[in-house]
Amino acid sequence: MRPDEERTWSLVAHVGTIIFGFLAPLIVLLVKGNDSPTVRAHAVESLNFQITATIGYVASYILMFLLIGFITLPAIWILAVVFAIMATMAASNGKPYRYPFALRLVK
Repeated sequence: MRPDEERTWSLVAHVGTIIFGFLAPLIVLLVKGNDSPTVRAHAVESLNFQITATIGYVASYILMFLLIGFITLPAIWILAVVFAIMATMAASNGKPYRYPFALRLVK
């Protein structure tokens, strides 16, 4: 895979999460993950973070009964968008990115 293609697919794995959630990195991983170790690394990292964020969203919805969820839900969403933008910028520069607070479930 050419370097510009690697960069494009890596960008899609990160920036696609803003709209499509965990589906964007999952699709990138399944479609192009075997073609490039760089794309696979970005897709796996993004997928792990999106799974972690989804767990946080579910916990926030449950915590809405205690009213704390109304604070944690927007906080998780804002952090997810900010980290996705930071990862996208790193991918556009051809650098690896490690999301903070991500459970490493997919290897």
